[in-house]
Parts: sequence; C-alpha cells; structure tokens
Amino acid sequence: MTPHIAGHRRRTPVASTPALTSRSWHQPSARELEGMASDVVLDLGWGRLVFGQTFSELDGIVAALRAEETGRRDICVYPRDPQVLIGMAPDELFIDPSLTYRLDLHRYRSRPDVIRGVFVRTVTSQAEMEVIDDLYARNGMVAGDPEIMWANHRTRTYTYLVAEDTRTRKIVGTVTGVDHVLAFGDPEGGTSLWCLVADKQDAPPGTGEALVRVLAERYAARGRAYLDLSVMHDNTPAITLYRKLGFTRVPAVCVKSKNPINTPLFASRPPGLDRLNPYAAIIAEEALRRGVRVEVTDAEWGEMRLTLGGRSVLTRESLSEFTTAVAMSRCDDKRVTRRIMRRAGVRVARGALAAEGDLDEARALLRDAGEVVVKPARGEQGRGITVGVSDEEGLERAVAVALQFCPDVLVEELVPGQDLRVVVIDRQVVAAAVRRPAEVIGDGRHAVADLVRSTSRRRERATGGESRIPLDDTTTAVVAEAGYAMDDVPPNGERVPVRRTANLHTGGTIEDVTDRLHPEIGEAAVRAAEALGIPVTGIDFLVPAVDGPEYVFIEANERPGLANHEPQPTAQRFVDLLFPETRRR
Repeated sequence: MTPHIAGHRRRTPVASTPALTSRSWHQPSARELEGMASDVVLDLGWGRLVFGQTFSELDGIVAALRAEETGRRDICVYPRDPQVLIGMAPDELFIDPSLTYRLDLHRYRSRPDVIRGVFVRTVTSQAEMEVIDDLYARNGMVAGDPEIMWANHRTRTYTYLVAEDTRTRKIVGTVTGVDHVLAFGDPEGGTSLWCLVADKQDAPPGTGEALVRVLAERYAARGRAYLDLSVMHDNTPAITLYRKLGFTRVPAVCVKSKNPINTPLFASRPPGLDRLNPYAAIIAEEALRRGVRVEVTDAEWGEMRLTLGGRSVLTRESLSEFTTAVAMSRCDDKRVTRRIMRRAGVRVARGALAAEGDLDEARALLRDAGEVVVKPARGEQGRGITVGVSDEEGLERAVAVALQFCPDVLVEELVPGQDLRVVVIDRQVVAAAVRRPAEVIGDGRHAVADLVRSTSRRRERATGGESRIPLDDTTTAVVAEAGYAMDDVPPNGERVPVRRTANLHTGGTIEDVTDRLHPEIGEAAVRAAEALGIPVTGIDFLVPAVDGPEYVFIEANERPGLANHEPQPTAQRFVDLLFPETRRR
C-alpha cells in the first residue's frame, strides 16, 4: 500500500474540540470525515504508520498490518475500537504496551534559556540520513532506509531534525515529525513525534529536550493543534522529560503485528532478563527473537542457558561451551598467545619477560625500543597495564603495578598506531572497531575534573554501568601530560586525553570501521582465531591505518563484548553459531 501525501493541500481549519484521536471509541460522523483522506499508510523507512482513524472498516487495518515487510515494524496509531481490531486477528496483532502523550501546542511555552552544547537543525543530505540510521542501530532501534527517509524529507509532511554537538559538530541525536494535516487532512490539526534518540555516549545533557522543543515549535508555527508521541510504559526517564515539557496522557493506543522484532513486547520475559549486563542482554534478545528459550542462570555473571528443541548451550556473554578450556588458556596467558601467533605467521610486537628482581631483559628492550608497554601476562579489562614507559625508573614502577595482578609480567615495545579490535565468529570477520582512550571535550566553563565526572556518568549510562572513567592518579598524570591541571578550564572544543589505554571499562570509546578494514588485517584475524582454536574471539591489533595492510598483534580476548559493535550483526552471528538452524536465510 503506498503512502498518501497531500503536499499541496490547503491548511485545514483546526477543530475547537478534538473529535477523533482523543475519543477513539467514537464513530466519526460524515462531517468529521469530510475532506480527510482514507486508508492512509505512510512509509517511514523503518516501517509504516497506519492511521487507524482514516479507515472506515477495521478489516482494512488488518489487511494493512498483514502487508508488513520482513525486518520492519509497522504501527497502527489511533485505531478505533482496538479491542475489536485485536479480536479480528488475535494470533497476529497485539496492543503495544506503550502510552500516548500529547502536547497542546497552543499552550506550549518555549524555554527561556538556551540548552548549551546542542544545536538542532534540519537534515540537509541523504548522507545525514545514513548517520541517523546508524544512530538507530546503535540504540537498538529498527534500521531505516535512508533513501526513503530522504525522499520523505523532501516533502513538508515529514520533518527530520538532527542535534549537533557544538563542540565537535558531530550529529548526536535525531527526531522525526509527521504533519497529519498534510498527510491526510486531519480535521484536528494534529502532528506526531517519532524516533527520538540521543547518542548515549556522546550527546550533551539536554539533547533530547532540545530536539522535542524545536519540533514542537516548528509545528506550533504552522498553527497545528497538538503533538503526540508514543513511549514505552516503563521508560521513566523519557516520561519524566515529556511531562516536564507539558505533555499529558491521552487514551489513544498503538497496535502492532506479532513479528520477531516485537516478540519482547507481547511474549513473557524470562526472570532475571532485566538484570543482565548489555553484553549478555544483546544475545538473550536475539535468541528470544528466534524462538530460542532463555533461562538466566546467573544474572550478575551474565550466564544463561539457551535451549532449542532438545539441545541446550550454556553461555556467559559471548563465551559458550563451544570454546574449549585449551582455547581459553591460550588466550589467558599472553606469553602462550604470542608463541602461537608467531607460529601462525601473525606479526607480534617485540617482547620480553620481567619478574621481581629480574628486569635485565626488559631493560634491554626498553633501551632498544625507546618506549614500552608493561602488562600482566594474565588478566583482562586493562588492569595493571602501563603504556608509554620511557625510562628505567618508570619501568620498575610499571612492573611493580603489574605484579599486583600477576606474578609474571610481559614487556612489549610500544608500537604507534590505532587500537583495533576485530571480532571473529566461526572463522569470519563480523566487526572491526577502533578503540580510543577516554578523553573529555572542553566547553569553556567547566574544569577538567568536572568534565571527567559528567563524561563518566554518560559512559556509565550508555553501557549499563560497565564503563566509567576513574578519577585517580593515572587520570591526573595523563591530564598533566596534556598540559592541564584537574582544576583548569579547557577552551570550548579542546580535546583533553584522560586515560592512556583504550579499554572500554575505563571510559574508552569505540568507532565502527568494519567497512574500511583492509583484507590483510581481516585475514590475519581469522588466522589468529584458527590457530587458537577458538570459535568466538576479539583479536586486538595496533595499526597505522585500518585501511592499510600493516598491523601488529597485541592479544586475543575469549569473551569479546558483542554489544560494543552495533550496528554490526555480532549477536546474530553468535546465535547462528550456537543454533545454525535458526539462521535467517
């Protein structure tokens, strides 16, 4: 069914009293329907909006929702007699567990002050639509079609806004608006808000509010009556924001199809699912979408039992029973990993062993290399690692730190380059990302310490508590190396490094580079995984450029965080490995 767009319709007078959507039980009269288009369906790229009040017969809505395409999420809004609609196809449809909120635009009052750090503007190109689609994917939303979105935007029926971080000019949020008057001649003069998203990692505080306010003000300037939105009933932060802006509840509901994407909304949820960390939760959600039973056996540990038919697999995040103890031990001890890599023809950095009271080999490497990295031979999450050791006194201190985590210490030459993680699942490269050490961006008003605290809070929220920037001696030292004290106020836009290592648990950030990865690096990652005999791994390299062939192997992780690599299909490929019969063809 094609969307109806009335781009040249004369503005319809706004009714003094809402007649349709605020009284969904009311059978509209012929006068109310006069001038309104019928059977209206709009394609937004990620799915279609089915405007229920424009259908004279409910079976027309059922037919429209049955036409939903695979991988899309269609939504019927403002259906009349929703209980009857569901009763017509109870095995196919369900009422969405969301709430509808409405902002009376005639009573809306703009904010007296400016939200700092955010600039909201209209989308200007299809390339920016692709950035928006990436934001959708990284926030767990249904992916859109940038071509459809750009075609929509070229009409006044749709409004696509983006929020820029004024310090970096990076797009960090977006919202979509639909003008019901231009779409189908809505006698109420309504509009609606869709797909509000702010980058959990980079968006300055107030980004969501800025997007909603600008959209509301655009529609108020057109003389529209209200702005509606749908929000999940348990999304407390969003509901709090909407109420603050003056939105109030209305009795309209949404109806959706029972498709794999919507399964978490209508099927019972396994106990403990809400207590899983993001790395286990992304796998659980993918398994549930495929009809795989999920039993959370230890939420704090990220452990689950996945069952399909008569077969069960125990997992801990991306680690499963498919990974042998031998493969795990090969990854666990970096000395063993290095030997295996050399035999497999994978390039490794020069290294030396150090122990308490025995630093001769490490000192020789330091003199030859100039700078080294000191790390425990066994360990994870960046604990005990010191980067950039350049003198013997620093070497002794770094070895002492590493010895607190492991009795064996590895010293490697410091190879310049970008920190690259390549995820290999079932002998295939699934994702690649450059990891960067934590940094803060000056705004000309706050001290470095305050910027670290606020940035850390955003990282913590974005990762479900998995990532935060420590305020410790290392942070103070790194800031000092950049020429600042913790109580200094950096100028607006100034980037100040605060950690040396790119570990995500200490606030590091990640940028997807899968499409730019050089084939030779990808082949080296697969060769490394095969040599280790491990089905799922994160291979870490240092590279001068991700699109070039040069690399040096650093280490292999037997339990890579798959949630860090959206929008790449890491969870999908992991479940493919465990249950190949559920693979989507």
